[in-house]
Amino acid sequence: MFLTTTSHPLAPIWELFFNQTSQHKSLYNVYVHVDPTLKHEPSFFGTFHNRIIPSSKPAYRHTPTLISAARRLLSHSLLDDPSNYMFILLSPSCIPFHSFNFTYKTLVSSTKSFIEILKNEPGWYDRWAARGSSAMLPDVPPGEFRMGSQFWTLTRAHARMVVSDVDIWAKFNKPCVRKDICYLEEYYFPTLLHMRDPQGCVSATLTHVDWSIIEHGHPRTYKPSEIGDELIQQLRSARFRYRNGGLKRNDTFLFARKFSPAGISPLMNIARNVIFNDSGFM
Repeated sequence: MFLTTTSHPLAPIWELFFNQTSQHKSLYNVYVHVDPTLKHEPSFFGTFHNRIIPSSKPAYRHTPTLISAARRLLSHSLLDDPSNYMFILLSPSCIPFHSFNFTYKTLVSSTKSFIEILKNEPGWYDRWAARGSSAMLPDVPPGEFRMGSQFWTLTRAHARMVVSDVDIWAKFNKPCVRKDICYLEEYYFPTLLHMRDPQGCVSATLTHVDWSIIEHGHPRTYKPSEIGDELIQQLRSARFRYRNGGLKRNDTFLFARKFSPAGISPLMNIARNVIFNDSGFM
C-alpha cells in the first residue's frame, strides 16, 4: 500500500521488484492513495496502473488525515481480496531491499505484525497532550500512549482491528493545539496495537530510516551520489532498534527510505545485481 500525493518517482524499481518472474503476479496486490485534488504525474504505469483507490482524499502533515488515508488503504485492500494476508504501508520514497521471493517468504512465514511500539520516548508526554491536556482521556491514559514509525506491516487480523476501531480513533481524530509535535500517524497505530494486542506484534518496523540527519522534521534523504553497492550493504547490516521475537529467516529490514526521485537511475543500475541479490540471507 503506497501513500503518496501526486506521483511515484521510484515506480520503475518497484516494477522490477514485482515482475522478477511471472509467477509472482498472483502473490500480491498493489494499492495507491493519492490526493485526488492534484494532477497526477504519469508514473502510475504497469503494476501501478488503475491501482489508485477510489476513496482517496487529500492528506496533510500534522493532521489526522494521514491516519485516515492509511485506514482507507486498509479498508479497501481488506474488501478487495480476502486472500490478502499482510498489509504493508510504504511511501513514494521507499525502495525494496531484497528480492520479491525473499520478501514474500519472509512475510508469509510470520504470524505477527511488525510495528514500532515505543514507550517513554523523548517528548512523549507533550505529544500525548498535543490535542489538549485531557483530550485523550479516559480512553488513552498517559501510561498507554506509544510512539513509532509511520510505516508498518500488519496481519489481516490487525488490519481489521484498525478499520473497526472507533474509541481510540476518536481520540486521535482531533486537531492538535501544538503543530510542531503533531505527528499523529506515528502515535495512533502503535498506541492502538499496544492497547489491543501487544503480544501479536514485533516491536519493529521493516522499513529502515536514518534519523541521524534531520531536515525540517524529515529523516535523511539519500542523494544519487551516495547510492551504490556500499550503501546497500551498509543499510542491510543495520538491525532493528527493538525486538520481541518475530522473523526466523533473518533479522534484516525489507525496505528502506528516504531516496530522492533523482536517485532512480543509480538505483536501477544496481537493482538486479545488488538490491535483489540475496546472497548471505537465504
